[in-house]
Amino acid sequence: MDKKLVYFLCTGNSCRSQMAEGFLKALGGDKYEVKSAGLEAHGLNPRAVQVMKEAGVDISHHTSDVIDPEILSQADYIITLCGHANDNCPVVRNDKAERWHWGFDDPAKATGTEEEILAKFREVRDSIKKRIEQFVKEGK
Repeated sequence: MDKKLVYFLCTGNSCRSQMAEGFLKALGGDKYEVKSAGLEAHGLNPRAVQVMKEAGVDISHHTSDVIDPEILSQADYIITLCGHANDNCPVVRNDKAERWHWGFDDPAKATGTEEEILAKFREVRDSIKKRIEQFVKEGK
């Protein structure tokens, strides 16, 4: 069986899209080929790595990548995780792809103490995990 290609897109490919990629690989890697990218590459956010490790998923080896038109044209699912990426995603000649927008707050914009910032990262992580679990269960 061919694996469906899921492409998660965000603005900087540093937090949300990385978390989504990590969870889908962990929960549905047998069914899906998973990639993520951003309109820009901001580098992997160390707090995202930390909170994912707490959830048992290691994303420390991920790279922060810019959207690849080749992967975009081959994707079965193109899923944006922030409004900026949804509004600015390149137009693709890909009639087979289902495009979805799953909006999550940007944890990198959180302010306050380190504990308050990490709490925001965990909240976003848990929301993304729930959405990924639903996606895998529905067997899209």
